[in-house]
Amino acid sequence: MARFVLIGLCEPLSPGDQSAFDEWFIGQHIEDTAHCPHVVRGSVFKLGGPHLDIETPSDYLSLYEIEADSYEEAETILNEWQSLEDAWAGRQNHRETGERLGGVPMQIRGAGFYELIQSYDGPKA
Repeated sequence: MARFVLIGLCEPLSPGDQSAFDEWFIGQHIEDTAHCPHVVRGSVFKLGGPHLDIETPSDYLSLYEIEADSYEEAETILNEWQSLEDAWAGRQNHRETGERLGGVPMQIRGAGFYELIQSYDGPKA
Protein backbone atom coordinates (compact mmCIF):
# COMPACT_ATOMS: atom_id res chain seq x y z
CA MET A 1 0.00 0.00 0.00
CA ALA A 2 1.33 3.44 -0.88
CA ARG A 3 1.84 6.21 1.64
CA PHE A 4 0.66 9.75 0.95
CA VAL A 5 1.09 12.94 2.89
CA LEU A 6 -1.73 15.46 2.79
CA ILE A 7 -0.17 18.86 3.34
CA GLY A 8 -2.26 21.84 4.37
CA LEU A 9 -1.04 25.43 4.57
CA CYS A 10 -3.43 27.05 7.02
CA GLU A 11 -3.91 30.34 8.82
CA PRO A 12 -6.41 31.87 11.22
CA LEU A 13 -9.03 33.93 9.37
CA SER A 14 -7.59 37.07 10.98
CA PRO A 15 -5.25 37.93 13.87
CA GLY A 16 -8.37 38.24 16.05
CA ASP A 17 -9.23 34.61 15.28
CA GLN A 18 -5.96 33.17 16.62
CA SER A 19 -7.47 31.72 19.81
CA ALA A 20 -10.37 30.16 17.87
CA PHE A 21 -7.87 28.70 15.36
CA ASP A 22 -5.72 27.35 18.20
CA GLU A 23 -8.72 25.76 19.92
CA TRP A 24 -10.47 24.27 16.88
CA PHE A 25 -7.67 23.48 14.43
CA ILE A 26 -4.62 22.82 16.59
CA GLY A 27 -6.45 21.59 19.67
CA GLN A 28 -9.08 19.42 17.98
CA HIS A 29 -9.03 19.08 14.19
CA ILE A 30 -5.56 17.53 13.88
CA GLU A 31 -6.46 14.87 16.47
CA ASP A 32 -9.90 14.32 14.95
CA THR A 33 -8.39 13.64 11.54
CA ALA A 34 -5.63 11.46 13.01
CA HIS A 35 -8.31 9.03 14.27
CA CYS A 36 -9.35 8.33 10.66
CA PRO A 37 -8.69 4.77 9.44
CA HIS A 38 -5.55 4.55 7.28
CA VAL A 39 -4.06 7.68 8.90
CA VAL A 40 -0.63 6.93 10.33
CA ARG A 41 -0.07 10.34 11.93
CA GLY A 42 -1.47 13.85 12.02
CA SER A 43 0.83 16.75 12.86
CA VAL A 44 0.83 20.53 12.78
CA PHE A 45 3.87 22.81 12.71
CA LYS A 46 4.19 26.56 13.31
CA LEU A 47 6.71 28.45 11.20
CA GLY A 48 9.90 29.05 13.14
CA GLY A 49 11.58 31.16 10.45
CA PRO A 50 12.21 31.40 6.72
CA HIS A 51 14.70 29.29 4.80
CA LEU A 52 17.14 31.07 2.50
CA ASP A 53 14.95 34.19 2.56
CA ILE A 54 12.33 32.38 0.43
CA GLU A 55 8.74 33.53 0.86
CA THR A 56 6.75 31.41 3.30
CA PRO A 57 3.09 31.29 2.24
CA SER A 58 1.75 30.16 5.61
CA ASP A 59 2.57 30.24 9.31
CA TYR A 60 1.11 26.75 9.83
CA LEU A 61 1.74 23.45 8.07
CA SER A 62 -0.42 20.42 8.73
CA LEU A 63 0.71 16.94 7.68
CA TYR A 64 -1.43 13.84 7.57
CA GLU A 65 0.35 10.59 6.68
CA ILE A 66 -2.15 8.24 5.03
CA GLU A 67 -1.83 4.70 3.73
CA ALA A 68 -3.94 4.15 0.62
CA ASP A 69 -3.62 2.71 -2.88
CA SER A 70 -4.03 6.15 -4.49
CA TYR A 71 -4.51 9.76 -3.52
CA GLU A 72 -8.11 9.45 -4.73
CA GLU A 73 -8.68 6.65 -2.23
CA ALA A 74 -7.02 8.70 0.52
CA GLU A 75 -9.32 11.64 -0.31
CA THR A 76 -12.38 9.39 -0.26
CA ILE A 77 -11.40 7.87 3.09
CA LEU A 78 -10.88 11.31 4.64
CA ASN A 79 -14.11 12.76 3.22
CA GLU A 80 -16.16 9.80 4.45
CA TRP A 81 -14.53 10.04 7.87
CA GLN A 82 -15.26 13.75 8.18
CA SER A 83 -18.94 13.16 7.32
CA LEU A 84 -19.53 10.66 10.16
CA GLU A 85 -21.32 12.29 13.09
CA ASP A 86 -20.02 9.81 15.69
CA ALA A 87 -16.76 8.61 14.16
CA TRP A 88 -14.99 8.64 17.54
CA ALA A 89 -15.60 9.80 21.10
CA GLY A 90 -14.25 13.34 20.54
CA ARG A 91 -16.18 14.07 17.30
CA GLN A 92 -19.22 15.63 18.99
CA ASN A 93 -17.05 18.06 20.98
CA HIS A 94 -15.15 18.97 17.81
CA ARG A 95 -18.40 19.73 15.94
CA GLU A 96 -19.86 21.67 18.88
CA THR A 97 -16.71 23.80 19.10
CA GLY A 98 -17.01 24.65 15.40
CA GLU A 99 -20.67 25.62 15.87
CA ARG A 100 -19.88 27.74 18.93
CA LEU A 101 -17.12 29.53 17.01
CA GLY A 102 -19.47 30.22 14.10
CA GLY A 103 -17.75 27.88 11.63
CA VAL A 104 -14.26 26.84 10.70
CA PRO A 105 -11.89 29.57 12.00
CA MET A 106 -9.22 29.17 9.34
CA GLN A 107 -8.29 29.79 5.75
CA ILE A 108 -6.42 27.27 3.65
CA ARG A 109 -3.66 28.77 1.50
CA GLY A 110 -2.79 25.51 -0.21
CA ALA A 111 -3.23 21.76 0.11
CA GLY A 112 -2.38 18.59 -1.75
CA PHE A 113 -1.57 14.90 -1.54
CA TYR A 114 2.05 13.91 -2.06
CA GLU A 115 3.08 10.30 -2.58
CA LEU A 116 6.10 9.05 -0.65
CA ILE A 117 8.85 8.30 -3.14
CA GLN A 118 11.88 7.89 -0.86
CA SER A 119 12.66 8.37 2.81
CA TYR A 120 15.91 8.22 4.77
CA ASP A 121 16.34 8.06 8.52
CA GLY A 122 18.87 10.43 10.02
CA PRO A 123 21.09 9.81 13.03
CA LYS A 124 18.35 10.96 15.41
CA ALA A 125 15.73 8.48 14.13
